Amino acid sequence: MTSNTNVIIIAAGMGSRLGSLTKEKPKCMLQFGDKTLLQRQLEAYHACGITNISVIRGYKKEKINYEGLRYYENTDYENNNVLNSLIYAEEAICGYVICAYSDILFDANVVQLAIESRHDISVVVDVDWRPYYDGRSDHPLEEAENIIFDTHNKVISAGKIMAAETEMHGEFIGMIKFSPHGAKLFKHHFHRAKKLYMGKPFQRSKVFKEAYLTDLIQEMVNIGVPIHCVIIERGWKEIDTIEDYEKALKAFDD
Repeated sequence: MTSNTNVIIIAAGMGSRLGSLTKEKPKCMLQFGDKTLLQRQLEAYHACGITNISVIRGYKKEKINYEGLRYYENTDYENNNVLNSLIYAEEAICGYVICAYSDILFDANVVQLAIESRHDISVVVDVDWRPYYDGRSDHPLEEAENIIFDTHNKVISAGKIMAAETEMHGEFIGMIKFSPHGAKLFKHHFHRAKKLYMGKPFQRSKVFKEAYLTDLIQEMVNIGVPIHCVIIERGWKEIDTIEDYEKALKAFDD
């Protein structure tokens, strides 16, 4: 099987919440069995026929050096966040493309559902996300990046928001898919927002440089850009803390 979708993996962060585990390597290089987290991601993409994969490196960049990947360097990873990190690979944000965090474990069917979306901009949203937070003391519920959506699965709100029980909502897993037009829209609105907000607060971030992907998603929704949800139920895990890693490793070993 082949796919005309490309992938960009955002892997520049320091992973400081993983403590000593990331002292000498980025968190995407943590081991799960005989493979790293990044290798597990690559397996899922390859299973969907995706071979054109780019990685944005920053912290301990020399530790990420697999062959067959295109690399981009985030030279300011200590001061920026996910949104501004992604734009270091701006030239690769074209055509059909999936952009995703490097600290998530996911099944190949999650990728396949994203590929199959026919919307210009699609965010992958888990509606059965709350059980992941049971006993997750180091990453509490209120830190989830939630998405509130309407009856047509269009995004209404995005970010670290606590949705009411009556609202349709889920957790953004850190994966977004663009069509060729969607990729152009995303880049256009990034540069528009950068011009307006650099050095200033932006959505839920203190300053634009520290913005998350969900901040730009919210900005685009606010001005009328349609963004749709790809709905999933589980099939992924976030590795953000030592507790996350130990729980995921135990589940993996089981």
